[in-house]
Amino acid sequence: MNHHTPARRETNATHHPIPVAPAPLAVHHPHAVPDIQTIQLPDGRIITGYAVAPAKTPEPVPERLAINPLAINIALGGIGFAAACGGLMLLTTFIAAVAALIQQLVILAAVIFGGLIATQVLGTNHGRDNGGTVVNIRRAVFKRNNFRG
Repeated sequence: MNHHTPARRETNATHHPIPVAPAPLAVHHPHAVPDIQTIQLPDGRIITGYAVAPAKTPEPVPERLAINPLAINIALGGIGFAAACGGLMLLTTFIAAVAALIQQLVILAAVIFGGLIATQVLGTNHGRDNGGTVVNIRRAVFKRNNFRG
């Protein structure tokens, strides 16, 4: 039995795969319509899809300059000195205000008590008994330790 197997059709073109780097995901803008791109592969197939913008390389980050610790300490010391001076100024202002208040209270007390004493001494109580003891002064004679008045 002679079996006849169909012969394979030989082609001169061989397929060589071309590696494709993975494209980054495109940023989707809701109001922008992306472009459609068509590519024909070497074996004749046609692929249609959305065009993707090439990935941008990030800008190099500039090196951060190291700050001298002495400069930091000087700056913080200056800020602390300014805060302490401000606090001392507020404290001296407060002490001056309290001293002025106490001075005014002493003057007010002197005026009130001086007025009370003046009304007692210079009061006009003519004809009224002011609650004191009445003493009638007469000429007294002392003879041999006996009072004859």
